[in-house]
Amino acid sequence: MTFRKFMKENGNEIKTMFWEDFSIAERFVLSAIQDRFNRAFKEWKEDYEFLTELVLVLNYKIWQYHEKRPEFAELYNTLWEQTDQYAMENLKDEELSYFFDVTD
Repeated sequence: MTFRKFMKENGNEIKTMFWEDFSIAERFVLSAIQDRFNRAFKEWKEDYEFLTELVLVLNYKIWQYHEKRPEFAELYNTLWEQTDQYAMENLKDEELSYFFDVTD
């Protein structure tokens, strides 16, 4: 199942180009994925909707690569853990409720 289909089936609207950006970075080296993450996280971590979508994309990428590209899955897992922890520590009230509703 594609990420787009996954989001649609779960009633979520895609708000960013994170999926496409990471997919392009994957054509290069692991450091390109890390660089793309660093830029996205720095720019969008204060926007709870974009942060939520970033967590979803990272989680889906882990699933996508866990068998065929374990090095990608490992990096995506590390990035997901970092982003999810940031969300847990920084989102409050309605923002945190949104996060749980969309990621659950």
